[in-house]
Amino acid sequence: MVTVAENMVGTLRANGVERIYGLPGDSLNGLTDALRKDGSIRWVNVRHEESAAFAASAEAQMTGELTVCAGSCGPGNLHLINGLYDAHRSRVPVLAIAAHIPTPEIGSNYFQETHPQEIFRECSVYAEYVAHPSQMPRMMEIALRTAIERRGVAVLVIPGDVALAEAQSDRTTVITQAGPVVVPSDDELDRAAELLNRRGRTTILAGAGVAGAHAELLAVADRLGAPIVHALRGKEHVEYDNPYDVGMTGLLGFSSGYRAMENADTLLMVGTDFPYQQFFPEDATTLQIDLRGEQLGRRHPLDLGLVGDSRATLAALLPRLAEARSRKHLEDSRRHYAKTRERLDDLAVPSRGKADIHPQYLARLLDEKAADDAVFLPDVGSPVVWAARYLTMNGRRRLIGSFSHGSMANALPQAMGVQATEPGRQVVALSGDGGLSMLMGELSTLVQEKLPVKVVVFNNSSLNFVELEMKAAGFVTYGTDLASPNFGDVAQALGLWGRRVESSKELPKAVDEFLAVDGPAVLDVRTERQELSMPPSITAEQVKGFTLYAVRTVMSGRGDELLELAKTNLRQLF
Repeated sequence: MVTVAENMVGTLRANGVERIYGLPGDSLNGLTDALRKDGSIRWVNVRHEESAAFAASAEAQMTGELTVCAGSCGPGNLHLINGLYDAHRSRVPVLAIAAHIPTPEIGSNYFQETHPQEIFRECSVYAEYVAHPSQMPRMMEIALRTAIERRGVAVLVIPGDVALAEAQSDRTTVITQAGPVVVPSDDELDRAAELLNRRGRTTILAGAGVAGAHAELLAVADRLGAPIVHALRGKEHVEYDNPYDVGMTGLLGFSSGYRAMENADTLLMVGTDFPYQQFFPEDATTLQIDLRGEQLGRRHPLDLGLVGDSRATLAALLPRLAEARSRKHLEDSRRHYAKTRERLDDLAVPSRGKADIHPQYLARLLDEKAADDAVFLPDVGSPVVWAARYLTMNGRRRLIGSFSHGSMANALPQAMGVQATEPGRQVVALSGDGGLSMLMGELSTLVQEKLPVKVVVFNNSSLNFVELEMKAAGFVTYGTDLASPNFGDVAQALGLWGRRVESSKELPKAVDEFLAVDGPAVLDVRTERQELSMPPSITAEQVKGFTLYAVRTVMSGRGDELLELAKTNLRQLF
């Protein structure tokens, strides 16, 4: 008879799982030994369990299929939690195997004892404790089905002795995801058409929920004469081959996206949980389509909410829509977008002389030189801004990140997960120096696991986006300095290709060499610290904040910082 752990591995194999990300530990011995004996599932040995969960999250975002990570008892599986939050909030199916202390010791404040099923409850759709071999494989099957059907994280907490016990059943079950098509009722669709057919300016806000509905989205936009604004997670699904696209809105977005929303008489939200209430039009008639009814109206008051699959709902709505009598709003929005795009591109230029490199220029070069099917993974912070504004999506490229959870240090471990599942594809991590420093040990994972990830570092020796937030709020920057190393030298010491670039003149050739490396590589680029990633609309409160920052900075004896800020950003203002 097989052990419980061996049955678990058999079930994972039957369900197409090809790898498990984790760090071994004695409470995981049953699982790792079962993997060794089976030989069909690869153990990806990371340096930190947080990276294991991030990698699993990114692989699931990439494929849509179930992925797996594991952590040993106590501190080991606690490290998973940040990456699991990312997977949960990204709504992707991940199974986390959280090993537990020996069964007889539970409740005794034993060495490394925690209560994982309680700790992981908030970042999962299923978190249960396997107390006895008789509960398996049933609980394993429930966990897999829940993760797959609800598109979230399932956590199985299992003591090491239970995993090593003889299985009472060797059954393995293949979980096939159901494929229901959810469409609103005819009455609801008729009401939506009635609201959308009114005269006035209609704008569409689309998010990641329109994946697979590109043609239907464009058909509705054409019928309504409506510009399409996208949220960040919607960029890869909306932007390409789209004559109605007017850019992104939100804190990282374009002024054109902001204006198209602000000027709307009617707003149609499709597949988006866009969180920033201040960017919604105050007086517009608002409709929302989402597969999850609990999300309707949670960000902005609605005139009508529709529960439905984006593709099917848009297809059912289209015949009910009248042809727009005027396309002026669309044409005005497109002209605004063209001007906005031109102004953004004007910032993506080489720096003069020996000045630090503009991050916009680095992002533009990566966009121009990367493969047509490259996968980009930006760190949360400034790299996300430059990715949102300068990376071009074409229907084949992917843009994956911690866009809902917003965790620092996501880029490198998520790139590991993407590269593991797509070994022949170009995978580019856009790391901040702060983010890379946080999980820098994973550079060794790239070497050991032979993952040819390309890591470009926007190195400005600071927590740059935090500094911008401080300035906007009127605070003198404090605690944001980073004594970052030469990451090119660090990479070489770890066995990767590595190089540092400090001048714009050297950058194009360096990017070519970096992307052409046959294996993992790190390109450390010295970027301008004082570059402002300007939001699409400057509020009075932000103006007040910058004024306070300027006064306080002078009063604290750091007036030279203001001069450098003005010098760097003069081209953005005039």
